Amino acid sequence: LAASGAAMAQSSVTLYGVADAGVTYLNGADNWSGVTSGNNLTSRLGFRGVEDLGNGLKATFNLEAGFNVDDGTGYLGKGGPDDTGLQFRRTSTVGLQGSFGEVRLGRMLTSSYLAVSRYDAFGDTGIGASLAWNGTETGYASRTENAISYTSPNFSGFKIGAEYGFGEQQKASDKRYIGIGATYDNGPLSLGLGVDRLNGNTKNNTQLDENQTTWHLGGSYNFGVAKLLGFYKQSKFKETGLNAGNDSTKFKTFGLGVTAPVGAAGEVRASYNHYRASDDGDTLKANQLSLGYVHNLSKRTALYGTYSYLKNKNKDGDNLGLQLNGAMSGAGLSDSGAQHGLQVGVRHAF
Repeated sequence: LAASGAAMAQSSVTLYGVADAGVTYLNGADNWSGVTSGNNLTSRLGFRGVEDLGNGLKATFNLEAGFNVDDGTGYLGKGGPDDTGLQFRRTSTVGLQGSFGEVRLGRMLTSSYLAVSRYDAFGDTGIGASLAWNGTETGYASRTENAISYTSPNFSGFKIGAEYGFGEQQKASDKRYIGIGATYDNGPLSLGLGVDRLNGNTKNNTQLDENQTTWHLGGSYNFGVAKLLGFYKQSKFKETGLNAGNDSTKFKTFGLGVTAPVGAAGEVRASYNHYRASDDGDTLKANQLSLGYVHNLSKRTALYGTYSYLKNKNKDGDNLGLQLNGAMSGAGLSDSGAQHGLQVGVRHAF
């Protein structure tokens, strides 16, 4: 019994999560309203654990699943009609941690994404978020799977992380991911840089697909009365495969944001995002303005409200334009290419 107690004292498992739901209203070609989940923070359920192996070495694991508070279904993060099961698609890793840093195996957010997405004033969540990292609207992949990840120790504010994701296809390079992220955090100053490459799946070189190459950088400075944030991101999608031509698509985004405390419990958020997509000489431009407020009722519970306006330029029948992050397809865009969104809700972390 004594030996068992000593062993258990060296390890721990933590259950954690976020439950977030609110009312969403969208106005575009039509009006849409309903209760939606994950508007301020993505709703999730997770387990993380650590075991002390001695001599500064620790074993770690993290399993995290997304779910929808509005109807109780799971969320796989794949999209489509079958996206309803509770699976650990947000994070699924096991690894070792020590003075050398941390090595993990499995599925995880990439270091490149983590290094720069934090400069979105709305945390890449809800209708106020930038579309820079939105997989549906821009095709960007914020996670990699079948991967090996390394995160370095903190060197006077500097950290580096990298991932290699095996495509696990007949052609070794298909669906392969390679990425790196570097960060610097020192007092009020924060900087981040990320570069990554995701190969398409050519299916034995007989079907067209696209290779995606991305680089992005950002930074923030906290003045106390307010924090200023900004970033720039560019992704290039190039056709690959036996019959691929020289066609490529570029998607560029830059964003500016500010967050400011209000009293002891509130925070105001505001951001501006500009988007530019070019494909075969055609260019789509869009601008987005977002304003939000979060009021903390306690350390774990908060009320929030977000308004966002998106306007597409040179919208036409062949290119319907961008929509707000998480917007329901039933809302669509107005004839002028605009869409308004409003979210009000509550979130609780445990």
